[in-house]
Amino acid sequence: MRVEIWSDIACPWCYIGKARFEKGLADFAHRDDVEVVHRSFELDPNRPKGDVGPVIPMLAEKYGRTLEEARRMEANVASNAHAEGLGYLADGRDHGNTFDIHRLLHLAKERGRQNELLDLAYRANFAEERSVFDAEVLVEIAVAAGLDEAEARTVLADQDAYADAVRADEREAAELGANAVPFFVLDRTYGISGGQPAEVFTRALEQAWQAHTPALKTIEGDAEACGPEGCEVPRR
Repeated sequence: MRVEIWSDIACPWCYIGKARFEKGLADFAHRDDVEVVHRSFELDPNRPKGDVGPVIPMLAEKYGRTLEEARRMEANVASNAHAEGLGYLADGRDHGNTFDIHRLLHLAKERGRQNELLDLAYRANFAEERSVFDAEVLVEIAVAAGLDEAEARTVLADQDAYADAVRADEREAAELGANAVPFFVLDRTYGISGGQPAEVFTRALEQAWQAHTPALKTIEGDAEACGPEGCEVPRR
C-alpha cells in the first residue's frame, strides 16, 4: 500500500504532521508493507528566490496580526512540536522560496534518501538556526543525508533540474483537491488533511488496508473439492 504526502519545508504543521504520521504508522500492523512517498507543494511559489526574511513579520503581514500576536501563534505551534518530541524555534527563523529544496528532494528520492533529506531539512529550518534558503546549507544537509556533494551542487545550479517533477506534483495536488498541506493520500482511496493525531492516522491506515485487501467472501455450496487429504469421491 502506498501513502503519498504533499508538504512544504516551510510548513510547521507538515513538520509536526510527519512525526504524528510516523507514530501512527508504527502502531499499524502492516507497516512494513507501506511505501511512503513525499511530494512537493509550495506554500509561497510566487515569492522571488533570494527574498528571505524573518518569519514573525511575515506571519503578522500574512494574517493581519500584530507582531506580538504572530509570536503567540508561533509559540502555540512550538508547544505542539515539543509535545511530539520535536525541536522548534518560535522566533529567529527565516522564510523564503522553497523551490530549490523541493528539487533537491526529488534528487534524493531517486537516490533512495528522500526521507533522510526531508528530516534534516525540517530540523535545520525549525529546530536549528540554519537557513535552508542558503545554498551552502542545503549542500551540507544533502551530504549529511547521504547524497553526493557534486551532484547536489549541480542540481542546485541548474534551475531546470527536477523542476518538471516539482510542478507535476503540484498539478497532481490540485487535481486531488489539495489546497493546504500536509495532505496525505492513502492508496489513492483516502485523503487526510492536516497534522492529525497519531491515532487518526492508524485508523485511516487500517481502513485503507481493508479496502486494499478486502476479505474473501465465500459462497456456500455442495460441489466436490480437493484438499490436503485428497479429493472427495462424488456420491451417486
